Amino acid sequence: MDISQKPTTGSLLAAEPFLGDPNFERSVILLTEYNEGEGSIGFVVNKPLELDLDDIVIGFPSMDSIVFHGGPVQEDNLFFIHKMGDLLPGSQHIIGDLYWGGDLEPLKELIKCELISSNDIRFFLGYSGWGNGQLESEIEEKSWVVLDNTSLNIFDYEADELWKKILLQLGGSYSLWANSPSDPSLN
Repeated sequence: MDISQKPTTGSLLAAEPFLGDPNFERSVILLTEYNEGEGSIGFVVNKPLELDLDDIVIGFPSMDSIVFHGGPVQEDNLFFIHKMGDLLPGSQHIIGDLYWGGDLEPLKELIKCELISSNDIRFFLGYSGWGNGQLESEIEEKSWVVLDNTSLNIFDYEADELWKKILLQLGGSYSLWANSPSDPSLN
């Protein structure tokens, strides 16, 4: 995994440890849409909620899947990232085999027929969004480390360890971040 100076669709953003925003404390965000100068969308991929999909969507087929807090925007809406590609019409390609969104009716059928598992999809309440130039400004202020996401599969990691594992892989001063306490006054 390499540090990138410039975000792109599919990049990961790792929050610096003392960002000061509880929505993004020790977060890892997958950018699902990046438009320089126009705004960006992403999902926090390491903040699971204590909710099941059945608790959120009435009449949705039962599936053993964790729901994540995707960010502070539209927290009452359900979003999803998946590996189903063209099997879900309306999906938008992110990077590699990752897509986001798509039509819900075909998704429900895939779940009913057990053709999709929790290893193929992640659900999110809300998303993270940035307006024109906002993300670039936050990166310049060193609020985020931008990572080239060509080798990390978000589905392969335990969510609560992802932020720390990424920073340890980066090594150097990032290892200090990874091992720093959430509240430095407790050190």
